[in-house]
Amino acid sequence: MKTQARALRRAALALAGIVLVSGGCGKQVTRLNPDQQIDLSGRWNDVDSRQAADAIIRETFADRESWALEYARAHGGRRPTVIVGSVRNRSMEHIPINAFVRDLERAYLGSGQVQVVASADERGEVRAEREDQQQNAAADTRARMGIERGANYMLQGDIESVEDREGRRRVVLYQIDMTLVNLETNAKEWTGQHKIKKYVERPRLRL
Repeated sequence: MKTQARALRRAALALAGIVLVSGGCGKQVTRLNPDQQIDLSGRWNDVDSRQAADAIIRETFADRESWALEYARAHGGRRPTVIVGSVRNRSMEHIPINAFVRDLERAYLGSGQVQVVASADERGEVRAEREDQQQNAAADTRARMGIERGANYMLQGDIESVEDREGRRRVVLYQIDMTLVNLETNAKEWTGQHKIKKYVERPRLRL
């Protein structure tokens, strides 16, 4: 009987240990600073998007006689107006292009050298609201029709990637090519390129 009791106690303790261990393996969530640089997978992430956008927009104004300064001199100091057009993902992985476009717009606005107008999708929603106001809003609060600001330049581009893999190691290169086009003449006022290169090594499997 004593032997059986000891065996039962051991089984109970073992079961309690299993419960404690399984309880300790639950999901853990830690809040982070959004600006903190964390790279888990080596794939394109929010840091790549933000840093690439900042670098590209800085480069558009890098020349001492940049297109923006030329435009301002020719138009009495008025800043040029830019629209960020399509950015095509030609890479081998999913890249949230809309987030990258927003980063480009933010960087342009932060420069203070240009004005930025809404995209085609955004304009459609704004126009619908403006039209609705003509029928339903008080006359002194209606947004006026026909005075939208037209863009002078459109920024367009592509994101491509090249990957080299061997065993547990891989190197991935992201290449972002951007072009600024004059909307009146179709002239390419500026072209630029930004590259991001990452080395990723997976840990060895432990059996």
